[in-house]
Amino acid sequence: MKTVIYPGTFDPITNGHVDLVERAAAMFDRVVLAIAHSEKKKPLFNLDERIALCRIALSHVPNVEFFGYSNLLVDFAREHNARFVLRGVRAIADFEYELQLANMNRAMLPDLDTIFLTPKEHSAYISSTLVREIASMQGQIEQFVPAVVAQALRTKFSE
Repeated sequence: MKTVIYPGTFDPITNGHVDLVERAAAMFDRVVLAIAHSEKKKPLFNLDERIALCRIALSHVPNVEFFGYSNLLVDFAREHNARFVLRGVRAIADFEYELQLANMNRAMLPDLDTIFLTPKEHSAYISSTLVREIASMQGQIEQFVPAVVAQALRTKFSE
């Protein structure tokens, strides 16, 4: 069984993330969404909220599993018998950073390969950071995130 891990903070999951998972699900037997605890990034949504939003947003993809993690990605990959990591790259700056991560991961776990996918054109400019910023100013975010995420952001920023 070929397993790919798609790690990230997913704060929140966007339509770009959903697109990459759908495409990966067609290429791999099992897609593991590894949702980083990532307190250093100070996420808007806690880990349980992010996992729940991802589950709902991707409920239509049958071969996806969801896990929170706070250890090294290479250790998480070993735990889940994964040989592949999925990373999305939107621009050259993304690629340079992701290439460094891929090489570091391979140095620690030589059999771990990173697969880079570019988003479709309609979601290439979407980032969780920008979505949170727009939502914090009560802007329209429905075209960038699944409906459940848009509602969760509206609720979060009305508190």
